[in-house]
Amino acid sequence: MQLSKSQSNKNSPFIHYNFSGYLKELLKMFFVFFKIGFVTFGGGMAMLPILERELAQKRGWTTFEDLMDYYAIAQITPGIIAVNVATFLGYKRLGVFGGIITTLGVVFPSLIVISIVAAFLSSIEHIPEVQHALIGMNIAVAAMLTKILWTFIKTTIKTWKNIFGIVLALLAFVAVAIFKIDSSILILIGALSGLSLHGIQILSKKRKERGQEK
Repeated sequence: MQLSKSQSNKNSPFIHYNFSGYLKELLKMFFVFFKIGFVTFGGGMAMLPILERELAQKRGWTTFEDLMDYYAIAQITPGIIAVNVATFLGYKRLGVFGGIITTLGVVFPSLIVISIVAAFLSSIEHIPEVQHALIGMNIAVAAMLTKILWTFIKTTIKTWKNIFGIVLALLAFVAVAIFKIDSSILILIGALSGLSLHGIQILSKKRKERGQEK
């Protein structure tokens, strides 16, 4: 049986399925996030370029802009960023069970691999080949993060369309790099700044409309 989309609300993140179609989508999401969890090294941020490729570019389940929103939310909520983002994506697409399935999918590979590694790492971590392999993996992760950071900067600056976004980004960088301010605090400050800018833009628009009426 095929899954059926609701025609009444095409833009809704919740898609309505028949039972067999829903189960197929759950299994599909589990294996997609299992794959993502299996090939992700370097923490939650390292998962971002993989999520963009697998979910946004290949399957169209989300967009890069939405992914960045999910990451911002995950930063200020308790728990691991990668798990929070996976849970949020699953819930947005398939509801509560989707959130559970994607969480299990992204965590399960780590559980398997870390259990195996923990059993052998103490006996192999001193081997030069292992150390160099770990260094190479870190370099690859750094390259992926640099690419996704550049994409994020271009998207954010283009969205804000003024000097305000650039100034806020520079201040946030200084606050983290020099003053070691907690990132969750900066995200909250950024959210308040964005709301303030939006409020100023609305007031400015209303003033212009009143001036035109006069």
